[in-house]
Amino acid sequence: MSKRFAQVIRHLHPQLFGLIAVASLTIALGQRFYSQPQLAIGKTAPQTIIAPTDASVEDTEATEAKQQQARKDVNRFVMIDPQVQAATQQKLQRMFDQGNRIRKLAGGLPYLKTSDFTIATQQSLRKLSDAEWQTIQTDILKQSKAIGKNSQRIKRLQLTAGKNPVQQKVIQAIQAYLRRQPSADFSSFLRTVQESRQAYQTASSALQDATFVDSKFQFDPALLDWSDASWKQVQATLSKIVDRMLAQGISPGLPEASLSQAINLQVQGSLPANTQTTAKNLLQLALQPNLVPDVTRIQEAAEKSANEVPPQMITIRKDAVILYGGEKIERSQFLLLEHFGLSERRTNWIGLLIFGVGMAVVVISISRLLLALNPQWRRRDDVLVLLLALSTPLLIMLKIPVPNLSMIGILTSTFYGSPVAILITAGLGGLLPVGMVLGLKQWLPSLLGGLLAAMVAGRLRSREEQALLGLLIGLLQGITYGLIGLLTGGVSYTLVTEMGVQALLGVIWSVAAIGLSPYLEQFFDLAPTIRLLELANPNRPLLKRLAAEAPGTFQHTIFVANLAEAAARELGCNVELVRTGTLYHDIGKMHDPMGFIENQMGGVNKHDLIDDPWESAKIIKKHVTEGIVMAKKARLPKAVRAFIPEHQGTMAIAYFHYRAQQRAQQDASKVVKDIDFCYDGPAPQSRETGIVMLADSCEAALRSLKDATPEVANNMIQKILRARWQDGQLANSNLSREDLSQIGKTFLQVWQQSNHQRISYPK
Repeated sequence: MSKRFAQVIRHLHPQLFGLIAVASLTIALGQRFYSQPQLAIGKTAPQTIIAPTDASVEDTEATEAKQQQARKDVNRFVMIDPQVQAATQQKLQRMFDQGNRIRKLAGGLPYLKTSDFTIATQQSLRKLSDAEWQTIQTDILKQSKAIGKNSQRIKRLQLTAGKNPVQQKVIQAIQAYLRRQPSADFSSFLRTVQESRQAYQTASSALQDATFVDSKFQFDPALLDWSDASWKQVQATLSKIVDRMLAQGISPGLPEASLSQAINLQVQGSLPANTQTTAKNLLQLALQPNLVPDVTRIQEAAEKSANEVPPQMITIRKDAVILYGGEKIERSQFLLLEHFGLSERRTNWIGLLIFGVGMAVVVISISRLLLALNPQWRRRDDVLVLLLALSTPLLIMLKIPVPNLSMIGILTSTFYGSPVAILITAGLGGLLPVGMVLGLKQWLPSLLGGLLAAMVAGRLRSREEQALLGLLIGLLQGITYGLIGLLTGGVSYTLVTEMGVQALLGVIWSVAAIGLSPYLEQFFDLAPTIRLLELANPNRPLLKRLAAEAPGTFQHTIFVANLAEAAARELGCNVELVRTGTLYHDIGKMHDPMGFIENQMGGVNKHDLIDDPWESAKIIKKHVTEGIVMAKKARLPKAVRAFIPEHQGTMAIAYFHYRAQQRAQQDASKVVKDIDFCYDGPAPQSRETGIVMLADSCEAALRSLKDATPEVANNMIQKILRARWQDGQLANSNLSREDLSQIGKTFLQVWQQSNHQRISYPK
């Protein structure tokens, strides 16, 4: 910020500035009250009004409503989703694989010669219960000795017959086999039957085992009795049926009964009766809707239909009555009045005055809250907030479709923190619909995006994170716009495009905030977290010079920064400000590096050569004034520059003050003035600069301690802290005695960490 502008702002009377702020905001935001029609919709006409000429006026709202309805009434074109086709065939194949596993467990048919036993008999044999099979097996074993010795007895052989017809048929089949094969090996026969029965029972159990077969695939137990040819026929037929039904298309929401009926028609006559139940179950599970909306065709048809809607015109002849006196004005009549310039538009001064009073209340309330949230609030901050607030109505007047609340949220949160940003964004966002004609779809997405920005941006530590936040803001604004569109206008295929535009504009405002931020930081002398982190980069010009020209001072600065940063974190202070301010607090020593002992590297002390304590004190004091000059030339924020004078406060340069007193005792012409041996100050004005003063005072003392115990180090720290407190250097820093106690503990911990013991290596 230029010096002239800064001086004007600083000397501007608070009440005058408040009046300017209220007036400018009222004028900018109160556009609703300008040029208000006296003859508006719903009001009563004071007299009969005649049309002065022929006219035909378009009712744009009615036209838009017709177009929206035309878009909704368009045919809903559908298309087949090829992904569903592939997924259905894959699912059907998984069912076939499950069936193959089950059938493999059951074993193949036939397991006996079909000349001895029919397929049906073999199926019955393995499906008999254990009790039934045991009865038949026992009778066979009892009479097996008679077999092969007397063929006449074979004819008279009678096995026990049960009442079950299936069992009777099995017995009869065995009797016939025994008659035909009197010399057969029946132990082998029994073993073969038993193995088939066990395999069948295992497969039957697997049908009910969810760990072996998916419970969704409802296989009929008859699957185990099918021949391989029947099973292959079922697989091939079902694949064809699926392809045929999907090619015809299955609509979403098709009733299950309708789908079942279609499946029945496809299966009947295509498969054997004993396979149809399983086939229907598999088809019912595999088939799914594959018709999806053809968005492209629907959108093209919707736009074509909307474009074909003729403009809704209101026509009137010359000298025809627009409305009669005492009649309530309707929309069509109001449009005619507007067309002829008969709506009697004028400024609503009463409404504008009421709005101004409300604005004054809001401004005063927000100002007090801002001071409560940020005691360091400055007049230039008021100016910045006012300019940001005025930018919103200006951009709306320029027909920008989305207010810039997200940009304001990012900037204010970055500069002043989330609480301040939320207050400003919410206050401005709440005033917009009161004073300006703003639609819900234009206002609400921007407000929500601004609040999100206000809550998050202050915590970000890089421009990259800000860019990511911009994407989230755009997404939120797009979704909010879409939800409002669905609730107010229903589904419209133009809504997707509008959502995209809304999201893009949210991102654009975020980009604008990132682009404006560095300029505003410089012009209004702001020190947000991101700028502090950038200034703390050791590759910054001043810090590179300090490391090269005064390496001892640079090392001193690093250790002081470690002490101060740790203490600031414990006390909940601005850690980034403390670290950055500490890195620059001694840059003034570059004016004469050898005048400071940490840069002499054990060489000759320059002050011994000068041998003049007054001159030496000037050199020492000058590192503060020169540091301020360097900081201003580098355009460092005022918050960072404050560390340069305040870290020394008004302390005495004790060593040279003592030397001067000795000289004065020896030479009466020498006069010792305390002011010549004290820093010019001011003393620390904030907790942050107070912490750095204490860290700077303790650094040299702690560095000199090599093998000291923690008790010795702690005593030294407490002595220095007590001296600064008693000297009054911390009176304006807002640091309390409890804070000093915590600072002392933290300094001791940092010292212990940097002076940990090491293993002694052998020579």
